[in-house]
Amino acid sequence: QVQLAESGGGSVQAGGSLRLSCKAASDYIFGTYCMGWFRQIPGKEREVVAQFVNFARANYADSVKGRFTVSRDSAKITLYLQMDSLKPEDTAMYYCAAQRCSRLGNADTVDYWGQGTQVTVSS
Repeated sequence: QVQLAESGGGSVQAGGSLRLSCKAASDYIFGTYCMGWFRQIPGKEREVVAQFVNFARANYADSVKGRFTVSRDSAKITLYLQMDSLKPEDTAMYYCAAQRCSRLGNADTVDYWGQGTQVTVSS
């Protein structure tokens, strides 16, 4: 069973916006784990983009601060990533992740991954 299902990727020109969505399969995952978004470029390690460190506060990678906003809707058990002022260097596969709040930030300790959604930003 797919535990996390992303949607919303696509192609956009630099300066544009996209919103990614990630629907969890259960209230248990959404209510137990710290949810977040990672991204990966071919040949590079998967890196955290934005991640809730508890159920109210989120941390962001320096490269996306001020441009990306992560949010959650508990009623819909859905995580979002609003991406504005997109740059070509934001091009990557984006993954939704659920991770125990005591082990944040490291892709190796993520408990659940989504299947990924591609974001391509052209200059």
